[in-house]
Amino acid sequence: MTAAEIISKIFLPLSLAIIMLGMGMTLIPNDFKRIIKYPKAAFIGLVNQLILLPIIGFLLAIVFNLNPTMAVGLMILATCPGGPTSNLIVQVCKGNIALSVTLTAIASIISILTIPLILSYALSYFGSETDVVIKLPIVDTILQIMVITVIPISIGMLIRKYKRNFAKRMEKPMRVASSIIFILVFIAVLAANYKMIDTGMKEVGFVTLTLNILTMTVGFFTAKLFKLNFKNAISITIESGIQNGTLAFVIATTILNNVEMGIPIGAYSIWMFITGAILMSQLGKRKEE
Repeated sequence: MTAAEIISKIFLPLSLAIIMLGMGMTLIPNDFKRIIKYPKAAFIGLVNQLILLPIIGFLLAIVFNLNPTMAVGLMILATCPGGPTSNLIVQVCKGNIALSVTLTAIASIISILTIPLILSYALSYFGSETDVVIKLPIVDTILQIMVITVIPISIGMLIRKYKRNFAKRMEKPMRVASSIIFILVFIAVLAANYKMIDTGMKEVGFVTLTLNILTMTVGFFTAKLFKLNFKNAISITIESGIQNGTLAFVIATTILNNVEMGIPIGAYSIWMFITGAILMSQLGKRKEE
């Protein structure tokens, strides 16, 4: 196992789980009860992620006249849900963490059904049809959600309930730790995909940047259109533009067995970390609502 693989497969999941523990210490059960009682924000976020994002990706592939391999690679990315990194960014940006975690979990489970359907159509439309049956690693996906997200957050919430003063003291240090972890994740992405980055930026750099900015913009304005508060708008914006790049790479390289389809994913990963860092630097300074 290479150093990059050790970082991405062992150190980073463990670090993200610790950050999720810290997030849990800022949450109480009522944060999630409000989402159930007022589900509009969650519904808008899911529509953005599961419907609007693939449509935007599909239209961009046509407008930019991408070759079949790059087009399918872009569609792989556009069909993937958010991941733990989006929750981390939402925390630093002082968005609605409970909403972000909920969107990540629900979208990840629903995407088990939507990804095969959308990608099968994309493979056929763009002329890259293969005999491969697209089956997502369902158990691995659910385990990732449980181990990295749900369990650590649940433990954090228990700490908040029984050790409230300790949890309050840890809020600022955990935000700082989140920023450091974000930088480490970015370095790991660069290390793991450095061979693809140069090619990716030349071939699909602009279209992947356009996808990232468009999806975030649509996420923000749909949230404001339906009169959601700013914290919810932040969460929906980030969940719309920060995708689960790891899952996208698995689909491209393992399920479809096409490394070239990972090129747009590598390029997009760079952009989403850059735009995520900009949001963190700007929104992280503001006072809590």
